Amino acid sequence: MASASGDGNATLKRCLGVLRDARNDSEQFAALLLVTKAVRAGEVDAKTRRQIFDAIGFTFPNRLLTSRQPPAGCPEHTFRALGLTLLACFCTDPELAGHSQILNKIPTFNDVLVSPCNPDSTSMIDDVYQCLSAVLATARGPRELVTKGTVSALCQAYVNCSYGSDRALTLLLGLLAVAEAKCWQRDAPHLLAVLSKLSDDFLRSEDITKFELCEVLPHFVPLSPPLSQDSQGSECLRRLYKGLANVLASKLSQSQRDPALKLAACLVQACGSEWIPSGSAGSKFLALLVNLACVEVRLTLEEPDPLEVEGKKEVVTACYVLIEMGIQECLREEKPLLEEVQKMQLMRIMEEAFGAVIFYLRQVKEEELQDPFIFASVRVLGAWMAEETSSLKQEICELLPFLVRYAKKLFKEGSPAASLPQPELVSTEGSGLPPDALRFLLPGFCHLTAEDRPRDILISEGAPALLCEYFLHQWEVLTSKPGSLAPLTSPEMSLQTTCGIFLNLVVTAPDLIRRDKTFSSLMDVLLKSLPLLLPQKDHLVLAANVATLGLMMARILASSAVLQGTQSAKEFFGAALRFLSQAHTAQAEPSGGWAVAVSPAYASAWADVGELWFLGMQALAGCVPLLPWLPQALLQARWLQGLSQLLTRVAPASLDFELVAAFQGVLVELARASASCRAAILAHHGREWANLYGMAALEQCLSEP
Repeated sequence: MASASGDGNATLKRCLGVLRDARNDSEQFAALLLVTKAVRAGEVDAKTRRQIFDAIGFTFPNRLLTSRQPPAGCPEHTFRALGLTLLACFCTDPELAGHSQILNKIPTFNDVLVSPCNPDSTSMIDDVYQCLSAVLATARGPRELVTKGTVSALCQAYVNCSYGSDRALTLLLGLLAVAEAKCWQRDAPHLLAVLSKLSDDFLRSEDITKFELCEVLPHFVPLSPPLSQDSQGSECLRRLYKGLANVLASKLSQSQRDPALKLAACLVQACGSEWIPSGSAGSKFLALLVNLACVEVRLTLEEPDPLEVEGKKEVVTACYVLIEMGIQECLREEKPLLEEVQKMQLMRIMEEAFGAVIFYLRQVKEEELQDPFIFASVRVLGAWMAEETSSLKQEICELLPFLVRYAKKLFKEGSPAASLPQPELVSTEGSGLPPDALRFLLPGFCHLTAEDRPRDILISEGAPALLCEYFLHQWEVLTSKPGSLAPLTSPEMSLQTTCGIFLNLVVTAPDLIRRDKTFSSLMDVLLKSLPLLLPQKDHLVLAANVATLGLMMARILASSAVLQGTQSAKEFFGAALRFLSQAHTAQAEPSGGWAVAVSPAYASAWADVGELWFLGMQALAGCVPLLPWLPQALLQARWLQGLSQLLTRVAPASLDFELVAAFQGVLVELARASASCRAAILAHHGREWANLYGMAALEQCLSEP
């Protein structure tokens, strides 16, 4: 064998010598045939392959690929096949695989894949797949493959079951792993065709293939655009649902169940629950999915074996996605998929699963805090805390110190977990940014700060200071884009929820606001942010939160220097007055006359803004006697004139008691605090209003000497 190998190498060296010294194409071609024979036989090591390239270069293979006249008696594609064999040989060198001379052959490779395959051209296809695999592994390769149409060619090769279609699928998986968004942007119809074939195979297969496809299918489910928007996509979803229903209704081993749960979670991430049909079968399937997910979570986390948990993190994270969908479906009132009995059963089952999540998180060591699985566990617990406020309260209170510490660590230090995918039902964490644990904990914290014990724990753990820093950071994120503020985004939602937490603290822990210096910094930001925020379209809810929080904090921090008639304070109160005064208008009644109504600009958001408006009016009234410069500012803002015009125009019966009380509260404080305000109220028929609208306190105040 050794001598045979030695003879082969000697022959190869002679051929390389001929290639280098060839005087014409015939001599070069003859030597090349021997070289390619050796290459195909796999007798060439890396060093020799480089020698072949040095002897040939790219010029001759390029000529072979473009030549249309084969030697006499040879198949039509002889030259092309030789050229591809040489390129496949060169591509085994990573440096050459990324060479522009290889990259510009990508259209040729694609052409081979989509051309009809003759029995004698299979070696060409093998060479093309070798070239494409090598290109994919280079830095520039994926981008070049996508832009030069390889995704389409691979899809066609797979859908048509062409020779080597399994390798086409492998390459597609590789491309989707590194350039999913670009692939779907450019080649959605072709990728949908692959998904259609895969989903059809998934539904039809009755053997191990079904479970293998569970592993492959998630890679072909796009996060956007939603599959349900397209008839072909909807049909794929129907097949996937039926296939999964068949799988999960069977008795499965763990190795079979896990891929099915991951596929289901992938569909939930992409489509929510839209892929699950309404009706009895769909509701049973959904309940089964969530049930299985809860069981998996409990089995893995209730008695955590570190090695076992490590191997199950991926499937448990998928289960978290399914459980979060379960929470949403249990709360859904419009066209619910679940019946009330099912909802109650699932809530009990999910409560047990969250007990296991809490138990697991209590065991977490400091060195594990940057594990993405911890983030996923905190995130799903945040979803539960946001909605289920009475369940597991004792356990959650005991976990609060960990949650605050964890959120603080991620916020202040960032984490490698940022670059790893996290289960998201709606949006994904931006890679390159530290994962935002607080974002998912805020709604739960908002509920908890309304209750004494959890609020005391949060305060003792330093949550208010952390939340102030977080608010400042999110405000910077929101306003970082030039021009107008970005439309509703997670930073804006986080700011709104954080305002809700602060409002709870203002009401229940005013001493904390007074003594904690971080709230002075927050006050500064509120003063400066509202004038910027209020004129922006589509940010009324956040503006309402900022205005109301600022007014309520100003009442507590009235003695601070920043509120002593400074420019920022005047601008804030001016903006707050605009927010409050523009909320109501006179509206013509069908029967004639005028009635007070919520202004059109506020109407769509009034469900979120209404309560804040009333709190803001109450807080404004409280600020009037505490800030000596404020009554004059209200006069200059012509708030009294605007209110006078409104009250004079509308029918008294159109104002409900709560609205009358809100107006009266501010008017009484103005009349008491400032002689000029009192005079202005009287000049604008204040006594008549007071009598007409039943403002007894105002009437008494105005009648006093």
